[in-house]
Amino acid sequence: MINTTLCYIEKDKKYLMLHRVKKVNDLNQDKWIGIGGKFEDGETPEECVLREAYEETGLTLQNLEYRGILTFVSDKWPTEYIHLFYSNAFSGDLIECDEGELEWVPIEKVYSLPLWQGDKIFLKLIEEKVPFFSLKLEYQGENLVNAVLNNEKIV
Repeated sequence: MINTTLCYIEKDKKYLMLHRVKKVNDLNQDKWIGIGGKFEDGETPEECVLREAYEETGLTLQNLEYRGILTFVSDKWPTEYIHLFYSNAFSGDLIECDEGELEWVPIEKVYSLPLWQGDKIFLKLIEEKVPFFSLKLEYQGENLVNAVLNNEKIV
């Protein structure tokens, strides 16, 4: 099992999205996702997301909100626990990311991008300011076959 972080950074009703086009054998290849990455030994979720955000974007996050835990289950990839964050305050200037192209995308247009199907579920939960949640997303290939929110099946 893998522990990672994922953060959606908002500015002017836009999310900073990462179009994953630069890594080889990337489970997120060609998808648009938020910012984040794998834990280093001894890191808390907050330490990990702050480090990853800075490394990938050059931004120092402030007003960090820990929004939920995602359990990503796939028939092709190892199970991943994704610690989900949101921030609407930061300092610094964007840098080039070695994992893909960074772009500020209007929130209403994010849903038309190539995303994992389950991302649309948790992005709505973030927007609706749902309190801390647990969301299990099960995939066969790239197809979402099961989604369970706070122990209740929703897909």
